[in-house]
Formats: sequence, structure tokens, C-alpha cells
Amino acid sequence: MVVDCKDLDQKGLESFAESMGQPSFRGKQIMSWLYRPGITDFSQMTNLAKSFRAVLTEHACISRFDNPVTEISGDGSVKFGFRLADGCIIESVNIPEPDRNTLCISSQVGCAMDCRFCQTATMGFRRNLTPSEMVNQVCAVRDYLLATGAGNTLPISNLVFMGMGEPLNNLDNLLTAISILTDQKGLDLASRRITVSTCGIVPHMRTLGERTNVNLAISLHAVDNETRDRLMPVNRRYPIESLLQACRDYPIQKRKRIMIEYVMLDSINDSDDQARRLASLLRPIPCKINLLVYNECDGLVYRPSPHHRILAFQEILRNAHYSVFIRSSRGSDIAAACGQLAGKLSGF
Repeated sequence: MVVDCKDLDQKGLESFAESMGQPSFRGKQIMSWLYRPGITDFSQMTNLAKSFRAVLTEHACISRFDNPVTEISGDGSVKFGFRLADGCIIESVNIPEPDRNTLCISSQVGCAMDCRFCQTATMGFRRNLTPSEMVNQVCAVRDYLLATGAGNTLPISNLVFMGMGEPLNNLDNLLTAISILTDQKGLDLASRRITVSTCGIVPHMRTLGERTNVNLAISLHAVDNETRDRLMPVNRRYPIESLLQACRDYPIQKRKRIMIEYVMLDSINDSDDQARRLASLLRPIPCKINLLVYNECDGLVYRPSPHHRILAFQEILRNAHYSVFIRSSRGSDIAAACGQLAGKLSGF
């Protein structure tokens, strides 16, 4: 069986080296090469013995995403489409700012959560992504930015698991990918600049907090179970009460806060009373709130709340002493905004 080295974090590579009769530090040496730009072959790892490089070539591989399909938004965002080895398609979006690049990546092909306002849900669920398939999205976009000088010419500094899929339903692979992404010999991203968003897979939230220092974002989107049941079927399994208790129990570091995401849907979840109820629900939780302007999706009936309604909602929460931000997603003109990813790039 051929092993994809990018499916293994440093400990995994150390174990792999030992299984091949090598000392464990050979795994660290492999790790120090894998994520350098331009490394595609074991022959390039010049501090490994030629005989070991030959064995690696026979029993292992270095995967990569080549020639992504790209679409560029009028606001500078770039959507990337990647065709996987089995023919499935996933998407990532790079969002440039004057001082950073934020990359939104996928954790699954499609999604099983069936949130009613999300275009990705119309794909259904195909399968989980491997660690290498998550990490290779970052490598490919990094290489694209280096090759083209696109956007602001800065490296990727922020990473959000907010693309296709529910990350916590792919927990083991997610944790391995995060280990690679934050390893100094890997992609060396700061954990404080990585955010994992979940619709509320309660049993896996604590594990994420215990095993990583990344940021947690909760897709809440309603203040009562009846509304959330209708918008997000996951609520029937993990209702608001259990989700908020998991937030209260989450092992968060001092001075860090959970991000509460709340998409503003016209006449559904945007009333003054619902804003007051949200303020009450979140009272014991160290959090900040993102009010998301809804991105309309073909075939879905939902509409964004009027701007004056969003401002009124924000004001009520601010008066309750919350940090509240209004977020307008980028890339909506190329179906790259939040909730619009559905594997429909024109190049495929």
C-alpha cells in the first residue's frame, strides 16, 4: 500500500519511518521538506540517504493539487476548484485584505447537514476529505499566490474551515490537518489565526478544544428550537440548549472568545424580540457575534434582512454589551460567498 506522506503529521511520519526500519528522526526530516514550495519528489530531500529515498519512492507518495480552476471576483476574492483523484470536486476561496489573506477551505465533499439556506447542502454528502486533501488546498493556493502575485502579494495568514462540509463530522482527519498546518516544519500557521466553524456537533466540540488552540465558531442562526429545527435539521439532534451548554463547557483559553455566527434572514430570525432573546441566551458565554448578510442562492427561498433591520438587531446586542460585527461576505458575484459553494465552477 502506497502511503501519502501528507496524510501524516509529524508523529505519524516518525512512526512511518520506524516501520521502514529507520530512526524516528527521519520522519522529522521528511516533514521539514514536504511543505516547501516546489517539493514534489523524494529525490529532492537531499539530507536523506539515497537508499532510503528509493524506498520512499516505492512505498510512499507526495500528493499535490495541480492546475486548479479559478474564478476571480470583482472584489479580488479568488475561488479555486480542485478535482480529486476520485473525480469529486471541492472548492476553496481566498479573500485578500490590505494586511492579510484569509483562505476558506473545505473539510468534506458536499455536506450532510442539510441547512435549508445553504447551497452546499443541495450537493448532498459524498465523503470526508483526507488530511492531505485539506492541507493541499492551502499548499495549492499558496503556490498560486507565489506564481501569480495575485491579490495583495502577502502569504496566507488566516485560515477558516468554513467551506464545504461540517468539520467536526470529520474530526480525526481535521485534527491531523490542523497538526500539519500549525507545525513549524509543516505550514507553520498560528493556531490563533485558524477558525473551525461548526453547526453544532456537540459531542466533538470539547475534543476540538482539548486537542487544539484554534478558534471556534458556532453557526447558531436562531434563538428558538422551532425556528432552528426548520433552518438547521441538526438542531433536532443537538437542540439549542445542549449546544449552548457545550459552549459554556468549552475549554477556551483566557481572553479568547467563541464566535457566534448569525445569518440574517428576512422576517425569519431578525426581529427586535429575537435580538433580545439572543442577548439573553448568550449571557454566560465568552463570545463575540458576527451578523452575516445572507447571500441569496439559486433555488432557495430565503432573502437577506434589510439593512435597517440588521442595524437595529446589532444595536440591541451592543446595548446588551456584546461585541457585534456585521459581515458582508466576499465573492458573491462568482458564487464564492458563505453558503454558495456547490462545485459548479465553469471550468469543470
